[in-house]
Amino acid sequence: MGTHLFLTFRLRFIQKYLAKAIRLSFKRTREGEGDVSHFGALTTALAATVGTGNIVGVATAVAAGGPGAVLWMWLTGVFGIATKYSEALLSVKYRTTTHTGMFAGGPMYVIEHGMRSKKLAVLFAVFTAVSAFGIGNMVQANSISSMVHSTFHVSSWTTGIAMTAFTALVILGGIKSIARVCETLVPFMVVFYVAGCAVLLVLKADTLPQTVALIAQSAFTGHAVVGGFVGAGVREALRYGIARGLFSNESGLGSAPIVAAAAQTTTPVRQALVSSTGTFWDTVVVCAITGLVVVNSGHWIHGLNGAALTKAAFGDFPMIGPVVLTVALLTFVFSTILGWSYYGEKGAEYLFGTRVIQLYRWLWVVAVMVGSVVSLKAVWTFADITNGLMAIPNLISLIVLNRVLVAETREHLWEEP
Repeated sequence: MGTHLFLTFRLRFIQKYLAKAIRLSFKRTREGEGDVSHFGALTTALAATVGTGNIVGVATAVAAGGPGAVLWMWLTGVFGIATKYSEALLSVKYRTTTHTGMFAGGPMYVIEHGMRSKKLAVLFAVFTAVSAFGIGNMVQANSISSMVHSTFHVSSWTTGIAMTAFTALVILGGIKSIARVCETLVPFMVVFYVAGCAVLLVLKADTLPQTVALIAQSAFTGHAVVGGFVGAGVREALRYGIARGLFSNESGLGSAPIVAAAAQTTTPVRQALVSSTGTFWDTVVVCAITGLVVVNSGHWIHGLNGAALTKAAFGDFPMIGPVVLTVALLTFVFSTILGWSYYGEKGAEYLFGTRVIQLYRWLWVVAVMVGSVVSLKAVWTFADITNGLMAIPNLISLIVLNRVLVAETREHLWEEP
């Protein structure tokens, strides 16, 4: 969060260019060198970013930090736009071309070529290649199979086989295949979920003004004990709101800029603007509307947490709620598996070269099946640790290279004709 604030002020509140960034993001025409369009790179990044954290993670934040956590989560999205912009800019600037003619970039290349620190770059690549199997693969596959089994009583093996087949069909074709699928899947799943949540809010519109006021008030005053709710102070609202927000939008983690480096763009700044909208859609829009639904339901005062709280909030509307929740979780989780496969693959490619790509993709497909049928808590914990460790070298590079960020932004944005 400190880096978010530092870069926001260093870049003269880059968030003010959000409208321009959104307009750029919808361009699918070829522009400059790269493997995929602006839109393809954005939707692939969003595929990996928009996941269970946007639904269950928000409920966890509300349960632990009170309604005020929603506001702090929202603010991490607002300020995180600057960090997402910065890491994408550097990744495009320092990207390279492999002997196969494909582009490769991300924090590992930024750290090596921009900071001249090969060891730190290798560490980031290791963390990425390893944590992808947990946070972006087996954890997600297990979430889908468990939900389908509990909701529709379908065997985890059946779900696993189907999901493994779909994953293989998409990722074995590489980034262009992944981007094509994400360009269709991501807009559908986000629009469907936001529209579904909007309907739920309209059906309980009478309590919505009080809910918004409660969120704003609780963010700065905490919330007293009500019913089975343990009560949350400002510290808890801050802690859990910011933590869940960062987990959801991944600004500063160093994952999204890996796919940003594959974008067709004339300048690093143009793709950086496009990438920054990912944090806006993920947290400022999707997480915020989930928070409103959860708090407006009133179930958080009964001591429910995580998935149980989410199910209760959406279960208030027997016909609409469960359908919205089920479709959202299925698409959110599957898209995360697709997006993170590219991140992990690029980490492995940096370490071992292009010869490892096909092997990594096949291992990824196998891991989807394993994750669907086996609960690997130890693997999940290890992956969570390496996932968090990705942020450290990436944030260091953003701070060290802040003058590069300012120079590029001045040349291509502040002083553009």
